[in-house]
Amino acid sequence: MIRMLKGIPVTLLTKNQTGVDPAGRPVYSWTPTVVENVLVAPLSDEEVTSTLDLTGRRAVYHLAIPKTDAHTWAGQRVQFFGETWSVIGIPTRGIDELIPGPWNMKVKVERFGKEQADTG
Repeated sequence: MIRMLKGIPVTLLTKNQTGVDPAGRPVYSWTPTVVENVLVAPLSDEEVTSTLDLTGRRAVYHLAIPKTDAHTWAGQRVQFFGETWSVIGIPTRGIDELIPGPWNMKVKVERFGKEQADTG
């Protein structure tokens, strides 16, 4: 029996500037959008170490994004498994026609902690 891969729904939190505070600093809000059929896979120990060495950030998961998705993922947050995660860097994207299956883009995410939530 052949099993087809199927991703999970994740909530993409898109950052939007909603104004400025009294000191002139931007104020942001996060708009949630559910993206269906996202594959979530843990990174290998080697990938975690490599990302930490290159970016100073501890990546935990790869997300494979469906070809049909047109959202901006760089600089955003995402929610799945009851946690909030930050997208690291820019997505890597392939050519749709050369990649079998419904996914053509990957992003790495790190755990978004409470201390980060309080500041930004």
